[in-house]
Parts: sequence; structure tokens; C-alpha cells
Amino acid sequence: MKATVWWTGVWVWGIAMVGHGMAEESPAARAQSFLAFYNATYQRLYQVAQEAQWLAATDVRPEHTGRRIGADAALAAFVGSPWVIEQCRALESASGAQDELTRRQLRVIALMAAEVPGTQPDLVRERVAAEARQSAILDGFEFRWTPPGSTSPQRLTANQIDDLLLTSTNLAERRAVWEASKQSGVALKEGLLQLRDLRNRLAREMGYSSYYALRAAHFGLTVPELRALLERLVAETRPLYEQLHAWARRRLAQRYGQPVPRLIPAHWLPNRWGQEWPGLVEGLDLDPMFRDRSAEWIVRQAVAYGESLGLPRVPDTFWTRSDLYDLPPESPRKKNTHASAWDMDLNGDVRSLMNVKPSFGWFATAHHEMGHVFYFLAYHRPEVPYVLRRGASPAMHEAMAETLATPTVQPPYLKRLGLWPDGVAADDLRWLLNAALDQVVFIPWAAGVMASWEHDFYEENLPADELNRRWWMYVERYQGIAPPEPRGEEFCDPATKTHINDDPAEYYKYALAFLTKYQFHLYLARQLGQDPRQSDFYGRREVGAFLMRIMQAGATRDWRSLIRDATGEDLSARPMLEYYAPLFEYLRRENEGQPVGW
Repeated sequence: MKATVWWTGVWVWGIAMVGHGMAEESPAARAQSFLAFYNATYQRLYQVAQEAQWLAATDVRPEHTGRRIGADAALAAFVGSPWVIEQCRALESASGAQDELTRRQLRVIALMAAEVPGTQPDLVRERVAAEARQSAILDGFEFRWTPPGSTSPQRLTANQIDDLLLTSTNLAERRAVWEASKQSGVALKEGLLQLRDLRNRLAREMGYSSYYALRAAHFGLTVPELRALLERLVAETRPLYEQLHAWARRRLAQRYGQPVPRLIPAHWLPNRWGQEWPGLVEGLDLDPMFRDRSAEWIVRQAVAYGESLGLPRVPDTFWTRSDLYDLPPESPRKKNTHASAWDMDLNGDVRSLMNVKPSFGWFATAHHEMGHVFYFLAYHRPEVPYVLRRGASPAMHEAMAETLATPTVQPPYLKRLGLWPDGVAADDLRWLLNAALDQVVFIPWAAGVMASWEHDFYEENLPADELNRRWWMYVERYQGIAPPEPRGEEFCDPATKTHINDDPAEYYKYALAFLTKYQFHLYLARQLGQDPRQSDFYGRREVGAFLMRIMQAGATRDWRSLIRDATGEDLSARPMLEYYAPLFEYLRRENEGQPVGW
């Protein structure tokens, strides 16, 4: 806390000094003086805030939440300072004062200021404190359930919930677990409503219609432009999703000995939100491949893969400072259970927070999270100002992490590592089906349900007594899924998704990232003369060079132009649909004569 107070004093003094010196400068010189001061101060305050957030996420205690609140408040006070807002507006309007790099810095600074505008300091303080409290509830929440046939409530970890939904064939048990997974929403509802009001009031202070509109601006899009893009994405992928849905509901009905439903009951699916459907392809249980591997081996292999491409070497501090593995059930320490990568100081201190165990899912996740880490390291260079050491858009970080991970979950790479069972042929079609049940089914969830509900929540100020009804309306519309029985407004099922609370109003970035990933992947596979569905990029330095050209730019260039320059075409769904074209034809044959759609 003392460090936070000290740095707060430094930037207040610095503002006075810089403001005094800038008065006599030309517009271009004023911009450079402002940016030099801003970048230096931002980097240090950002680091203090990241350290506090890391501690609060890896050791959930009230005192750590308090420390996070203080550090976040100091960063917010600087980022949203009225003086910063005033300087941005003045410099952005100064004719001939800016080159492209200057303009991009000023735009990012203005967008960050709009998150926490110092023109409303009381609201900013309320929001910082409310977000910290919400994270503490989320990170420290204890799920409890009473197994069928038992009368004693038991604690459930997030990993145990996921394991039971993946493996159990007892519908009573599955329903009990699924309902337990929704308990956190009740605890989070009041805080989420408070956060919605605070976020919206601050965004409107800066001229945006809602917080949703502010997040859309980070992509250079208006709300109507964003909604049109997402609806187009959902519509383009809908025919393939409907074929997958028709196939899956028959397979699930057979598994549980039930009639084939029109809508898939949510507790039938192997994921709490139905955002991915693993384990439905028979004979393709991938977890046994990792039975003799350790959790540490998985992370080290993910690091070795990226370094084999010529990406930046991961520093030794990554291993000593990260929190990578699942805590034992009896551990008194609690930590966030959502996998994440952390750029602690924008200058080389990179970490990851995971709960890795030997499984195919964690193998894929570890490679994905290391994709973020390699992206951090790529733009940690003097040519990129601190404020632009970020993804070219909020979706680009996910796109690059996914691009890096895609070939690592295909048979050739798994064979290279000695994971693929001897004598077992990699069935291209079953493998493709398994991938689609992870990737394709995610699109209507991310670009449909999440994007539409958060649009209504923020843009329409969705009333507190309509949150769950609207949520399940969209789940039915986009995913063709229904709860085991109607869910009333005493629940708040959307709040059970981490991102609704702590990464709000832009979950669609993951859908955009998937589109980008397929575009990059197909381009790379063809450049190497490989089948994009059966690829292995390990050790291919030309792949690393391609990725580095995109990643090292950080946010110094527009995300759309980066995609166009890298692949020769604008972002579209075509590469993803082309990737799954053989599967689409197979499913049409499999579903012939059966109802498709809902």
C-alpha cells in the first residue's frame, strides 16, 4: 500500500511538471512529452496493480482483496485523470501534431480513460471496490452438493464439477452437479447489477451509450456494426451447428436411454454452459494418453513447442513466479480456478495461473496459455510504447494463442511426442468431429448467447427480474439447449460464467479469435504444404517468423490490416467452414431423414 501511495504522489507531481513544460511546446512536441510521461507512469502503476491482483487471485483473503482495491484505485486515478482526458482531447484535435504511432497511443489512452474517468471519482472508486469484491466472491466460492442417495452435503471443486459432467452417466447425479454449478450465480447477482450500473454510468460520462458500446470501440466498431458482424458469423455457421446439434442429441439420448429431445437438456452436456461438447465421439477418449505424464511435463512441453518455432525464450522467472497446478482438496489456500496468462510489468515478467493436471483438456489449455505468454514477450521491445504492449485488438491475443495451439491437438504432433497409441489409426473424420464439438459449437455460445445477453444487459438496462428469462431465451435461440426445468429469477445463471463478472461485454472476442485462428492456420498449412487437419508445425522457424511479424507489432497497427497483410484476405468465416467441409457432408448423410434444427 505504501508503494501505491508513493507512486500516486509521483504522478500528481509529474502532471504538474509536465503540464508546466508542455505549455511552451509545439503540438507535436507536447504530444511526445505527454506520451513519455504517461507511458513511464502507466507502466509502474500497472505493475503494482498486477502484483496486487495476482496475490488476490492466487491467495484469496480479505486483506489481499483490500490490497488489490488500493492498487487498482491508484491505477484508475491516473488512467482516468481529468488532466489525461483533457490532454488526449486537445492533442487528438491538434492539426498536424501526430504521426500514426502517436494517434494510436492517444486513442488507446482515451479508451482506457473512458473505463475510469476521473471526472466522476466517486463512481470510479465504487467500481474498483465493487469489482474487487465480486472477484473475491467468485474466486472464493465453495460449491456444495448432495450426491444422489446421500443426505450429507459435500464440497465440490470446479475441476470435480467438470470431471463429473464429463464422465457420469447417471442423470440424477448429473442434474445435481449441474444445479450445484449454478449456485455461484445467486451470490454474484447483486454485485453484478451494481457493476452494470457503475460501468454504464462511467461509459455514458465519456459519451458512449453504454459500457457495451465502449468495449465495441476497442475494436474500432459501433454497436450496430458489431452486432451485424456477430449475427453474420452465427448465421454463416448455423447450418453446420444444426447438423452437429442433430447428431449430438441423438447420441446423448442413446447414452442416457431417453427419447430424442428437440432441445438438448443442459445437464446432458459435458460442459456447465454447453460451450463445448467433449467426450461424445466414441473411441476417442484422449485423456489416457496422458496417464503416465505429469502436470509439469505438460507445461514444459507447451513452452518447448513455442520455443521450437523461434519464439522468444520464456524467462526462468516464469517457472518460479507462476501458479500452475491444482491445489489439493484439503489446502487452506484458495485461488482462481480459471486458466489465465499474466503480463505483470509489460517488460518481461510473464506468468500463468492454471490448475494443470494430466489430461488432454489441460494439454490444449497449457499450449493456449503459453500462446499468450509468447505474445507478451514478442511485443516487449523498445519500439512498442508501454501503452501499446497489448493485442492489436481484444480478440487478437486469443487468436494468436489459438493459432499457436491448433496443430498441437492434431494427431501428427501427438505422435511426435509419443502420446498417440501404437497401432491406432487417426480417423480423420472422427477427429474432425471431435474438434468441431469443441470449436464450432462455441460460436453460437460466444457470438450468440453471451454477446446478445450482455448487449441487452448494458445497452437496454435489462431489469433485475428478467436476467434469467432473457438468458435462457438466448440459450434456446442460439444453442438449442434448455435447463432441466424452468429457472426462475431467484437464480442468476449468466453470472456463473467468470467473464460476465470480470471480463465484461466482450466475450465475443473469442468467436472473432476463432475466425482469425482458422484463417492463419489454413494459410500456414498451405505454405508448408501440409493438410490443415493433420498438421505439425514443431520446429518450423518460418511459422515462428510469420507469428512474430504479427505479434511483435502489439497494438501499433490496426488488427484488420494485420490479418489482411498476413494472409492476403480480409477476415471471414470461409477458412473455418472450409476446414470442416468434409465433416458437414458426413453429418448431412448421418442426419438424413432425421429432424435438423429446433
